[in-house]
Amino acid sequence: MFKEKFSTISLARAGIIAALYIAVSFLVMPISSGAIQIRVSEALTMLAIVLPESIPALFIGCAFANIITGCAPYDIIFGSLITLVAGVLTFFTTKNIKSKPLKIFIGGLFPVLLNAFLLPLIWKWCYGFLDYIYIVQVLLLLAGQTVSVYALGTPLYLTVDKFKQKGIKFFN
Repeated sequence: MFKEKFSTISLARAGIIAALYIAVSFLVMPISSGAIQIRVSEALTMLAIVLPESIPALFIGCAFANIITGCAPYDIIFGSLITLVAGVLTFFTTKNIKSKPLKIFIGGLFPVLLNAFLLPLIWKWCYGFLDYIYIVQVLLLLAGQTVSVYALGTPLYLTVDKFKQKGIKFFN
């Protein structure tokens, strides 16, 4: 059982996912960080539905992306923890759902909502801004996360799931 959970292939997948999160965040850096952001790499959070090793990989990738983009220490720590919690909740809540559309809907809720409602609190703490800006930040993050997670993450999830169903070795 231990061997199945920590196989060479699953560790390789985790490394690739973390590296992709960092690389994509860096490549689209003008929009992947800051007050108005669409973190395209958040599309990878949908992999938590089908690849459990993506959960720690997303946490590590997010932490390094936050370091590279120059975030404050608390933003690095707590922003990455939000991604970790979203991944765990996504995995466990979708585990027994059979309907793919429902899996996608439920799975995407956690990265979208947790980031939208919690990141502005962290940013207020780290960078300071007026209270009324919180709702603006929430709305902007809801929009950006929805695009990243649902519009980009859904095709990614469906592709990986198809490969896994076909028995392609790297995805099993």
